[in-house]
Amino acid sequence: MRRALLAGLALLLIAAGPADRPVKAVAPGRLPVERGQLALFSSADLAQPHPAITRALVIFHGLLRNADAYYAEALKTVAKAGLSTDTTLVVAPQFLARPDIAPHDLPPDVLVWGRDSWSDGKPALQPAPISSYTAIDALVARLEDRRLFPALRSIVLAGHSAGAQTVQRYAAVGAGGADVRYVVANPSSYVYFTPERPETVTSCPGWNDWKYGFAGHLIPYITGRAADYETRYVGRDVTYLLGTADTDPNHRLLDKTCAGEAQGPSRYARGHAYFALLQAQAGPKLHQRLFDIPGVPHNAARMFQSACGLYALFGTKGCADAR
Repeated sequence: MRRALLAGLALLLIAAGPADRPVKAVAPGRLPVERGQLALFSSADLAQPHPAITRALVIFHGLLRNADAYYAEALKTVAKAGLSTDTTLVVAPQFLARPDIAPHDLPPDVLVWGRDSWSDGKPALQPAPISSYTAIDALVARLEDRRLFPALRSIVLAGHSAGAQTVQRYAAVGAGGADVRYVVANPSSYVYFTPERPETVTSCPGWNDWKYGFAGHLIPYITGRAADYETRYVGRDVTYLLGTADTDPNHRLLDKTCAGEAQGPSRYARGHAYFALLQAQAGPKLHQRLFDIPGVPHNAARMFQSACGLYALFGTKGCADAR
């Protein structure tokens, strides 16, 4: 009987999509967020003072919630930039989901979201309806605590794929902070502040609702108007990284909903269309930039460890397009 049950479970896992499978590793660190605890990897104890740390890189995982892999690559990226974790803090939050609860025997106070609802800022399933953006607020507030990080002056929130969607939408509506920069690499879609889209929209209910726009179904975290968020967003320090080979219109993790398709046929096309609209609407008020990463497909490590990726994260030299 037990063998049959295990076999059945294995078949279910095989049949399930990648986001429906439990993660291989749960981050050991915890950050208090209201009544919950956010799981995270960190190169230093966030509860202890670190007077030598001058910058922080917060790296956001993709749809698979594999924060362990993103954390390991982020450490390699810091080393490639010629930096040390003595002065550069690396944090990889992990937005765990329902499939992770039983296999990892998660305590009831650990924050858990729907399979991918964390990227949209939706409320957690346990232990309380806490937005993933509230969790990011708490993390930024911890890093901006001068009692713990008196010399820290640069906080970079960076994400690839679904992590980039998280960062871009948080940059749009999140509290952020005075020292925060945002790096958005190869997301499937963006949140638009106005109804304009690159492609004609027909027979697509909700195409301008959240997470694609502000017309309806807004998450509880959002309390302001789209126009006010747009004014703040164009003034925020956001860098877009687009792999020139991330052009597959049938990529298995690409948003293929009609709302996603309205933004363009591929991640590369969607990113350029979004940035072009921002440039047209904001003009000189836009304090943002876009870098193409030549020859790179949908690959986080190659994006961030490219010359312009390192420049976006750390300001290193070598990005020919940097101004």
